Amino acid sequence: MTDITTEKARIGAPSSQPFINGFTEEGESLSPLNSADSKSPLTGDVVKRHSHGGGVGVPDSSRAGRLTSYNLADFKPLTGMEEDWRFTPLKRLRGLHTDVLGGAAPAVDVTAPETVRVETVGRGDKRIGSAGIPEDRVSANAWENFAEATVITVPAEVHAEAEVSVLLTGQGTEATAQHIVIVAEKFSKAVVVLDHQGTAVVSENVEMVVEDGAELTVISLQEWTDDSVHASSQQVKLGRDAKFKHIVVSLGGDVVRVTPSARFTAPGAEVEMFGLYFADAGQHLEQRLFVDHAVPNCKSNVLYKGALQGRNAHTVWVGDVLIRKEAEGTDTYEANRNLVLTDGARADSVPNLEIETGLIAGAGHASATGRFDDQHLFYLMARGIPEDVARRLVVRGFLNEIIQQIRVPAIEERLTAAVERELAATNN
Repeated sequence: MTDITTEKARIGAPSSQPFINGFTEEGESLSPLNSADSKSPLTGDVVKRHSHGGGVGVPDSSRAGRLTSYNLADFKPLTGMEEDWRFTPLKRLRGLHTDVLGGAAPAVDVTAPETVRVETVGRGDKRIGSAGIPEDRVSANAWENFAEATVITVPAEVHAEAEVSVLLTGQGTEATAQHIVIVAEKFSKAVVVLDHQGTAVVSENVEMVVEDGAELTVISLQEWTDDSVHASSQQVKLGRDAKFKHIVVSLGGDVVRVTPSARFTAPGAEVEMFGLYFADAGQHLEQRLFVDHAVPNCKSNVLYKGALQGRNAHTVWVGDVLIRKEAEGTDTYEANRNLVLTDGARADSVPNLEIETGLIAGAGHASATGRFDDQHLFYLMARGIPEDVARRLVVRGFLNEIIQQIRVPAIEERLTAAVERELAATNN
């Protein structure tokens, strides 16, 4: 397995067709600006430098400078040239970036301990907008079109004795919007599971507030049907000495794009962000993270792992970590690992680390994409294990590191079974 820290990887594409249909090496070619014959100043070498993070000719060269707004009109129509969208198949978003989102939102069914408050509120509730502002056009479109929000509050000093289960069941393929707010008040502790199932075309905003001394774990499961499209902006704001664990598991859906952002507002806070994804033929699973170290003495750790199989399976992981000038004493690390199981699959992995002060405890990033380790297979097969079983054992062990972070036994068992079904399909 090759370790990559300075360039993105393109592994597993067959030599007869080096790129997925509809894609160039830099992403989906939706704009005439991508044409080699274009006279635009954003073509040729300039485009290549932009696609690799050079920021030439674009205003968003720093992650800190990205536009945020509650208003859709402030975001220009998407072309595929934008840094945030260069890998995303815009044609398959089914109108989430262009249309009025008037469909029925996924049904919300919350199971929670009595100590946890669950409310359905209108757009004017003051808690809406407390954790973040839309960072892209799709998120802003959802913001303008959602009708009501679900607010889950863990009161101060309450330690929820069981997880809060939020079942979100899609209601069809008409484009829609959804909004969820999770508040962990001071010195509280809880686990919240967002369980996405059924069929949906939905843009979702999830806001999470972790107040001083609180501990919150949020697990976002995407097990949609094959024809679903899901874009989810999940933003958290952390107070002093707060602890937050975020786990994203994407298995189902045609296009799934999850964009978690974590922002520190006071010293002493800690963030852990984990992810697991398994893409089959034709699936596009995308994860884009942002960790904003804006205050001193905070910690963050990111680890995402993915597996791919089948023709035109495509995964994207982009991890942006910003250490601002004021964030002395920061300790951060991010890593992404991808395992390509068959020809015709493509994994794009781009870790980005932006540092504005040298007075930090530590900072690093890593990315690796590759096929099976032949030595691992040989070791198992030399002990009498058939090759197909050996391969499944390697993948199971590779992904199990993330599953073990969930620490909700029923969900761990469910995801282990789901991975087994994916692996069984590999051998068919």
